[in-house]
Amino acid sequence: MTDASVTTDTIHPSVVAGEAAHFGGMAQEWWDPKGSSAMLHRLNPVRLRYIRAAIDRHWDLDDRSFTPLAGRRALDMGCGAGLLAEPLARLGASVTAVDAAPESIAVARAHAGAGGLTIDYRAGGVEAVAGETFDLVTSMEVVEHVADPRTFVAALAAAVAPGGLLVMSTPNRTWLSRVALVEGAELTGQIPRGTHDWDKFLTPDELGGMVRDAGLEVGDVTGLTLGTSGFALGASTALDYFLTARRA
Repeated sequence: MTDASVTTDTIHPSVVAGEAAHFGGMAQEWWDPKGSSAMLHRLNPVRLRYIRAAIDRHWDLDDRSFTPLAGRRALDMGCGAGLLAEPLARLGASVTAVDAAPESIAVARAHAGAGGLTIDYRAGGVEAVAGETFDLVTSMEVVEHVADPRTFVAALAAAVAPGGLLVMSTPNRTWLSRVALVEGAELTGQIPRGTHDWDKFLTPDELGGMVRDAGLEVGDVTGLTLGTSGFALGASTALDYFLTARRA
């Protein structure tokens, strides 16, 4: 069995202490599909489907391969307890995963170790990988929680290696996201209270502009919808959306 390493660090400038404490308080339930992260468990298959299609398209990969990321380095920024980092490792990537909450990193390390996965877990902000580059950089539902989104996006872009790919997702700042995520899901307990600040949500134009200003080319924006059968990819970005960008 291989080990899942962990590196700890102090609070970084990109980290909002209150946000780190909020998510760290949910760390022990992160892998419980019926716990406080239940919605993330329902969302994760859609995330993986989008990422898999994006990497297959970007690198012209065989979509039948079980390890399409073999030989490539991946960074998952804002990894929580590893819901996305572990599948990326199983897809063959050498994974570095960073989260602001040390409690979540501890849970992530234990879970990955029990599964025999080698993942370089680090507690901190995007500054924890300063100077390093990766073939694939993912950051899912994170940019709305950082201290300075523009600086955060620039740091993510700097971590994308030449020929590499950035994949992000975040809620859109619309009436639908306010009703569904803040006034709906949080008030009914589907998402823990205090998880979202609607004013910090970014529109696709705003996030896309930050990504372009950071020197990357935006290649795709796809909506994430929620219907009676669960989450799905779609044309509407009114609730949430994915964005991919590449370094030429």
